[in-house]
Amino acid sequence: MNIKIINKSKHDLPHYATQGSAGMDLRANIDHPVVLQSLERCIIPTGLYIELPEGFEAQIRPRSGLAIKKGLSIPNSPGTIDSDYRGEIGVILINLSTESITIEPSERVAQMVIAKYEQISWQPVKELSESDRSAGGFGSTGKS
Repeated sequence: MNIKIINKSKHDLPHYATQGSAGMDLRANIDHPVVLQSLERCIIPTGLYIELPEGFEAQIRPRSGLAIKKGLSIPNSPGTIDSDYRGEIGVILINLSTESITIEPSERVAQMVIAKYEQISWQPVKELSESDRSAGGFGSTGKS
């Protein structure tokens, strides 16, 4: 699938690192380091603008290495870029560690996965069909 993209960043286009990669890394398009204090949030610009076809979204997800090594995450994970959005892709980051974290220019700050979705229509009913699970949730399937 081909996706239209405008790249106003200083970096190459996002790309898949390996044949089996689901996501492409997004880089911080900033001129100076940004320091995030513990529990602080910010939006990091990417300089990228995309036009997705209807029925597709871009999911913005944390990078596992930054999450485990620094405690850096995305509070609305996964963030969704809708097919009708044409603005700059910004990555909302949060510092979940107890120490300050510095985001460097060009640093890989998130990954983007393109996913297909369907819109639905609600069908109001008086009751739902039974299932083996029924209303069980929040740990009801056990630990094994």
